[in-house]
Amino acid sequence: MAGFGEIVQKAFYLGVGLASYASEKAGGKIAELRSQVQKLADEMVAKGEMTTEEARRFVEDMMKQAQQPTETPPEKTASSEPRRIEILEEEEQTVKEAKGENVDQLRQQVLELQEELKRLQRD
Repeated sequence: MAGFGEIVQKAFYLGVGLASYASEKAGGKIAELRSQVQKLADEMVAKGEMTTEEARRFVEDMMKQAQQPTETPPEKTASSEPRRIEILEEEEQTVKEAKGENVDQLRQQVLELQEELKRLQRD
């Protein structure tokens, strides 16, 4: 059985890894967004719909808006109680998976018995 310290360490590394991954993904999305906004601004300048100075401000404003955090709706806010995380050992997971398979087998047997009962009632 893994010690509590090892579990805490793994949870910490998982959090750091997730934060790093999210940061990389966000950076890629922002770069992609900047490219698309710049392309739109260039097209509008080419059509004469805005000046180059207006296009530059447009791109800057759009990027500022994209980087601002979005507000969560009131009904989506987190409760004051922390979310519970359940850590299962491998044996517990295997038992739960076996129970899930057993339930599926029992459901299949019930369906087969229901079909046979219907067939017998017709005869």
